[in-house]
Amino acid sequence: MTPRAQIVSAVPLGPDQLSRLAEWDVTVVDFTKTSRDDLRAALAGAEGLLVNSHSPVDQEMIDHSTRLRVISTISVGYDHIAVATTTSRGICVTNAPVLSDAVADLTLGLMVMVARRLDEATADMARGTWSDGRLGTDLRGKTLLLVGFGRIAREVASRALACKLDVTYFDVRADVPAMPGVERVATLAEGLARADIVSLHVDLNPSTFHLLDAATIGLMKPTAIVLNTSRGGVIDQGALTLALAEGRLGGAGLDVLETEPPAADDPLLSMPNVVVLPHIGSATIETRDAMRDCAINNLIACMRGDDCAHVLTF
Repeated sequence: MTPRAQIVSAVPLGPDQLSRLAEWDVTVVDFTKTSRDDLRAALAGAEGLLVNSHSPVDQEMIDHSTRLRVISTISVGYDHIAVATTTSRGICVTNAPVLSDAVADLTLGLMVMVARRLDEATADMARGTWSDGRLGTDLRGKTLLLVGFGRIAREVASRALACKLDVTYFDVRADVPAMPGVERVATLAEGLARADIVSLHVDLNPSTFHLLDAATIGLMKPTAIVLNTSRGGVIDQGALTLALAEGRLGGAGLDVLETEPPAADDPLLSMPNVVVLPHIGSATIETRDAMRDCAINNLIACMRGDDCAHVLTF
């Protein structure tokens, strides 16, 4: 490692975090307040980069950063990073998978909100309308399909079992550990056809882009609820919107969208059976602190050449 090698942070850092990086020259570029060109200029001599999901690192930016060795992202997802380019350049990429509880809690919250039509009820109350005749549906006895069965989905499963749902999952990986009380389905089509609630927990990559499209949505019950706390591109948003508008789905709870923030006239925002949140799955004080700490630890380990448990392989 070159003495006093440079690290660039595309996210704000506090004094405690800067002190942990004191053995390097650290440049902080708040990507939310400055331009892409400012970040690219700062990266010219950098060996390390700290980002989050709102600071895209594409091929052109990586190609411009000829000394870059490490990219540490304060997120689980990494679709904002041009991983093909990092692989060809031998750049180490790490993530911060320490948000499982926060996202699982939010997933359960969305499930309850949509099933019990809580968003509609609170909107009535805000308008001064007392309406106690709006009927939702129980969770007990309903079938939940978890698409992807990693850390977050397993936490959702434990919560769903406590709510007395029948929990199933589909995962393309053959080596996913079993979980008591949770049934694995052989195909996505089988799982979608059986499910009353479908919750998506997969990375966004070429194989999962528009995993739920017009065809797969067509396999689902017209009363089914779709939940997405992963990445917006996993769902064909146009197909989802049309299915909801035509009554071919019962509702949706979405923490992520294909375009964020959405257009003001996006029809999903005004549908009574849809709850849309502004990508806040990890937005708790404890989880955001843990994610930031994890990403900084990853960056330090990789800059020093130490082992790091969160290095991504592609």
